Amino acid sequence: MTVPNTPPHIGAAHASRLRSVLRGLHVAQPDIEASAVISSDGLIVASVLGPGTDGDRYAAMCAALLALSERASKEAQRGELQMVLVQGDQGAMLLVRAPDDQVLAVAASPRANLGMIFNQTRKTAASLPSPGSAAGV
Repeated sequence: MTVPNTPPHIGAAHASRLRSVLRGLHVAQPDIEASAVISSDGLIVASVLGPGTDGDRYAAMCAALLALSERASKEAQRGELQMVLVQGDQGAMLLVRAPDDQVLAVAASPRANLGMIFNQTRKTAASLPSPGSAAGV
């Protein structure tokens, strides 16, 4: 598990709550191999990533992908972007908008049931704690 440097505008307690949520997501969906909460400006807030993944680079690329996808969605008159799916031969990656300008990114194994991954990821993204919330997870 990667424990990133917490961005200055995000408290350590919030990052810890988010990592707890991410660990719960991995337990609920064992085919999820990596997950991260990313700010829309490309900073990693919390993550559970594999040892070969550079969290900062991953967050920046996810934010760029999301920004381009949002523009494409608006240009194609598809409304507000809900999620982005990237399917590769080694599995899928899903980016889902979350409250407070956060993004939940997950990477799933090729054997994953994508319907289950979509459902759990959307639920988890919607329930992410806000940076200012004091409630535990």
